[in-house]
Amino acid sequence: MITTLLEGNRRFVAETFEKEKDLFVELTRGQKPTVLWIGCSDSRVPVNTITQTKAGEVFVHRNVGNIVAANDWNLSAVLEFSINHLNIPDIVICGHYGCGGIQALDEENSDDKYIPIWLINAYKAKELVDEKLRALHIDIPQEQRMKLIVEENVRLQLEHLREYPFVRRAVEEGKLTLNGWVYDMGNGEIRIVATESSPRIGKGTCSIRIK
Repeated sequence: MITTLLEGNRRFVAETFEKEKDLFVELTRGQKPTVLWIGCSDSRVPVNTITQTKAGEVFVHRNVGNIVAANDWNLSAVLEFSINHLNIPDIVICGHYGCGGIQALDEENSDDKYIPIWLINAYKAKELVDEKLRALHIDIPQEQRMKLIVEENVRLQLEHLREYPFVRRAVEEGKLTLNGWVYDMGNGEIRIVATESSPRIGKGTCSIRIK
């Protein structure tokens, strides 16, 4: 696979880079992305491919489960740089159906050490969905339940995002919009689940849509 990557780079240089050389030369002078994308590390969700964007247009942070954790200094630095220095006007948190991280929320006897600790930051999404389903006295297929948890996790991570004072301030000043999306690997489409240009009152909202 390593050889394949290097061969791919040679094709990129010979074909794409040469064809769009002006763009890449311009990018050596600096970047002006207009979106910060916080997505899942899943290899099946390539940001530039599914959004048809070019190099320099999207600033990207990815982790297991597209999580916003208060103790993640990596993400904290990305957010600070995006807002205070790049002046990015939009943040997208994008989850995806079929997410292994979300599915792992149901695992109780895992030998993993670090994954369960990380997923604590998403566990509330599972609780909210399951509580709502119990309150409605309905039973739905597991795949559909997982889709609801994926969507609720996006909303939960938006809540976590607003806990950063400089993020909240940028939203209040009208300089930043927060967007919650979900990517469907089955049809290639992105679904909007939340858009926020001003802070909402209240936390832990859960919207259940039964199809």
